[in-house]
Amino acid sequence: MDSYKTTVGIEVHAELKTKSKIFSSSANNYGKMANTCTNVIDLGYPGVLPTLNEEVIKLALRAALVLNCKINKTMHFDRKNYFYPDNPKNYQITQNRTPIGVDGYVEIDTNNGKKKIRIHDIHIEEDTCKSVHSSNKSLLDFNRAGVPLVEIVTEADMSSAEEAMAYLEKLRELLLYADVSDCKIEEGSMRCDCNVSVSKTEKYGTKIEVKNIGSISNVGVAINYEHDRQIALLEKGETLKEETRRFDDKTNSTVLMRVKETGNDYRYFPEPDIPYVTLTDEYVKEVEENIPMTADKRKEFYLASGISEINIKKIIQNRTVSDYLNKFIDKKINLVIASNLLLGDIAAYLNKYEMTLENTKLTDDKFVEVVNALDSGKINSKIFKEILEDVMEQDLSLDKILDNHGVKEMSKDELLDIIKNILDNNEQSVNDYKNGNDRAIKFLMGQIMKETKGNANPTLVTEELTKMLEK
Repeated sequence: MDSYKTTVGIEVHAELKTKSKIFSSSANNYGKMANTCTNVIDLGYPGVLPTLNEEVIKLALRAALVLNCKINKTMHFDRKNYFYPDNPKNYQITQNRTPIGVDGYVEIDTNNGKKKIRIHDIHIEEDTCKSVHSSNKSLLDFNRAGVPLVEIVTEADMSSAEEAMAYLEKLRELLLYADVSDCKIEEGSMRCDCNVSVSKTEKYGTKIEVKNIGSISNVGVAINYEHDRQIALLEKGETLKEETRRFDDKTNSTVLMRVKETGNDYRYFPEPDIPYVTLTDEYVKEVEENIPMTADKRKEFYLASGISEINIKKIIQNRTVSDYLNKFIDKKINLVIASNLLLGDIAAYLNKYEMTLENTKLTDDKFVEVVNALDSGKINSKIFKEILEDVMEQDLSLDKILDNHGVKEMSKDELLDIIKNILDNNEQSVNDYKNGNDRAIKFLMGQIMKETKGNANPTLVTEELTKMLEK
């Protein structure tokens, strides 16, 4: 069974972050009451005409550029003809012959190093309405009808569940940081179908399509299940047929939907109601120059700033934190301390009270004050924990908050006097240190911090203590 080779290709539909739909003025708004974000165009009334949303072109172009695609600068839309209840026009407007981007790639990390997953094409299309099925009826919600999508189709370049999940994580990161889509899989704004086949030869095996996979981790589960299921059937001597299956997250298995006896004939033809779209070199350049800083660029900058790789990973996984931290790049503050605060005490406070930074009194100026105070030793982490709630909840400067808590900055002379006094009263520990006992300095540090009631800067204490001990 180990001689079987698994091949995976992936199709992703990502909703674009536009305010209105692709061909109508209806709001593109998730979670509203059913059928309240609709008009006659979304409902497919006869005789109505679509009007192309320019923002859709801009966001789709951004996506094509971050996926390293060649751009089709002259393109048109096509009608994909089929009947299904969620498609009242009996056709879907898409791009068949002239997708906005072709021949791109996404680079992922694997156990064997970097690997490029080729993008066959990325094209724009409209979403259908949402079908809700019960035991004896089906309901249609047209809020989703006409929501703009990009469909991103890979070549069959992945050979394991791990590679497929790595590709999806990277794709999500690229689209999220380019402000193309919010990529909320749980809300359906990023949906994934997998094509899985197994073979003992260099030729591809029989392609099995798996739909309705609701998370990136479940993509891995579905691929591994199909790998085992297909091999088991082939080992029994059975012949596989092309099928469409759905993923069942209750049983972590795939369930047959339909067998593909013949290829789909959608009778594509150019959409007569939408003119050709031409992208000038100047327009493409303008869109490219205005793509927000990518996650990879952010990682490079954070690493150069001294932030640990563990913290960088946490920051990149939370776009809100990354955007907030980036506001201070030009303010020349200590980004290591800033990131530690955002991922540590501040994050704990926000989680505890289920708040966002925007709902607190932590202004940008106050955040800079706090970081600089920690960096200079004016306060330490212990003091910050004590004043945290006031920092987040009161519209006061840091100095005023410290004054209210009775925290006064200790002068260097005061600190030196305390260190000298501790050394004079702990002669045995001083001798232990000079005889090579490193634990002695920790004891002395503890005594000094106790005497200063935790108000001294530990870095400064260590520095001055070491100087005195070396005399």
